[in-house]
Amino acid sequence: MFANILLAIGLVLIIEGLVYALAPSLVEDLLEALRNLSLEMRRTFGFLVLVLGVCFLLAARAMGAG
Repeated sequence: MFANILLAIGLVLIIEGLVYALAPSLVEDLLEALRNLSLEMRRTFGFLVLVLGVCFLLAARAMGAG
């Protein structure tokens, strides 16, 4: 289980690093757009991303991962 956690964190860091390395100005634009959203909209967006992540994990488990 610990290996799976390390794998997941590593994959997140790779994706985050790619975004910052390949499109740093896009990150700045995204942060500006988030700043312009209300607190409630940011919470809703965060919850939706959380649900999407859980759905991806369940789909991966159903396909035999982990």
